[in-house]
Amino acid sequence: MEFLTEYGLFLAKVITFVIAAVVIVSIIISATHKERSDDEDDGELQVFKLNEKYRKLRESVQAKLMTDQERKNWTKAKKKEHKAEKKAGKAKKEEAGAVKEAPGRIYVLDFDGDIKASDVDPLRRAISAVLSVAEPGKDEVVIRLESGGGLVHSYGLAAAQLDRIRSKGIHLTACVDKVAASGGYMMACVADRIIASPFAVLGSIGVVAQLPNFHRLLKKHNVDFEVLTAGEHKRTMTVFGENTDKGRQKFLEDLDDTHGLFKDYVSERRPDLNIAAVATGDIWFGKRALEVNLIDEIKTSDEYIIEACDRADVVSVSFQRKRTLPEKLGLATSTALEHTVWKVLSAFRNQKIQ
Repeated sequence: MEFLTEYGLFLAKVITFVIAAVVIVSIIISATHKERSDDEDDGELQVFKLNEKYRKLRESVQAKLMTDQERKNWTKAKKKEHKAEKKAGKAKKEEAGAVKEAPGRIYVLDFDGDIKASDVDPLRRAISAVLSVAEPGKDEVVIRLESGGGLVHSYGLAAAQLDRIRSKGIHLTACVDKVAASGGYMMACVADRIIASPFAVLGSIGVVAQLPNFHRLLKKHNVDFEVLTAGEHKRTMTVFGENTDKGRQKFLEDLDDTHGLFKDYVSERRPDLNIAAVATGDIWFGKRALEVNLIDEIKTSDEYIIEACDRADVVSVSFQRKRTLPEKLGLATSTALEHTVWKVLSAFRNQKIQ
């Protein structure tokens, strides 16, 4: 027992030391990160051809379906084919006279939005990179968009980033596989063409605000809460103070004004849309959204991009920000926690089934 006690104390000291070291290192790295200027490069632009990705995927499946001898013959034939293609391409470039104009490129961007539209900064950088090389009237940008909406000003900025593409005369296509609602649809409507999967959620052209109020609880316990403002409408609704009918009316007027701006924004970019019929805050699934002209075509992003690979070079462009050590530790912790929760829920479900 004495040995176990000493061992337990030793183990506790080691764990305490490790935790303290991790905390100290995290604080140091976090402080260093905060000292970086905004102009300092804290990430990298990643660019790769999707044509090559899908070609390798197709050839991998083909190879798995062959016998060893068939695979050897097929590999030799492919090498000869690639060599002949390179030689033919080089010969065409060396030909005198006008060379046939190359087809336009298709640039694929991704946006996965949360309530704060946190992905807007990587999107902004990726768009800036694409606009520096894309040719108006020739190239195309495809945005794979997933978002249920969020803060008005955050998604207003995200939509404005997509407006930059159209203002340069570059065709913009929005692909929605799961959801583009509220602020997500504000972004999608910027596109020249919106494509969605059969059961993607679209619409929710409305504005919502909700907050709890603890005034009666505080009053019950004789706790005063004062809100001091300069300006009649500086604070219309509060969480702890007493809300008045006048304040509520002003708050509703602000919501209506924001809704009006939202409707005007969508109407300008999709003039054929009956905005009065769809700006009710309702949502539509893919096929129903097509019927009310919220989208232009039913198709998954995979279908669209694979088809695009047959007619042009398709390039994925993304900006990957470097994560700090605290962020990496937080991500690892949340991933482990999520995995544990799902494992427990799955075990419970299996037990119920049995």
